[in-house]
Amino acid sequence: ISNVYPGPFFEYVPTRFTINDVYNTRLAQLGFIVITVGHRGGTPMRGKAYHTYGYNNMRDYPLADDKYAIEQLAARYPFIDATKVGIYGHSGGGFMSAAAICTYPDFYSAAVSSAGNHDNRIYNKGFVEIHFGVDEKVKTTKDSLGVESTMYDYSVRVRPNQELVKNYKHGLLLFTGAMDKTVNPANTLRLVDALIKADKDFEMFVLPKCTHGFFGESEDFFEHKMWRHFARLLLHDNSADSDVDLNKDMIKDDRRR
Repeated sequence: ISNVYPGPFFEYVPTRFTINDVYNTRLAQLGFIVITVGHRGGTPMRGKAYHTYGYNNMRDYPLADDKYAIEQLAARYPFIDATKVGIYGHSGGGFMSAAAICTYPDFYSAAVSSAGNHDNRIYNKGFVEIHFGVDEKVKTTKDSLGVESTMYDYSVRVRPNQELVKNYKHGLLLFTGAMDKTVNPANTLRLVDALIKADKDFEMFVLPKCTHGFFGESEDFFEHKMWRHFARLLLHDNSADSDVDLNKDMIKDDRRR
């Protein structure tokens, strides 16, 4: 399972040892190999060429790097099964995980996407213009007296995830917080609408009390659903589906520690 965040402000790759890597640690305890990869375009801390790799296409630039890293690891370590690959992420990572399973539907078997900015046309305008680029069109006209006037038109070419649903096959689980003011739930709803129109199978949950972050009971619910989603599609284990309280005590004990 690849835990992803595309940047472009920072990379999600831990550089120090930790025993509290939350979702990654618990997924590993369930039997998964969990990785986090730095993608070209993810951070300005590795130079201008690296940082601007994704300029003008913030959706697609990290996808090939994530796929290639998994393929390289599988070639190096025979215990990695590259025929059963999952991906998950939050916010920009949710945007990326949904795009990945739609772009490479035969490579990624399962994806969990939470609070994703799937349609950056309705996301932060400043962020979009800086990282997607602005196209300027200049139009010069003359009036009846021959006086010239110049008009400027600006546009941004944004590639939303809705464009990719035609390639999607199965395995997508979507989450959004009903009170998210950072990434409006409409981002997820637009993707859902496109999936329904394309007659695609997926799952989606709205967490009523959540903003952009998931906490408390809502986070427990989210994490349980993610475990079961990956267990069912990657391990072919459906045993947890019959017990809604599975691992609840383990989570409480873990938090006390």
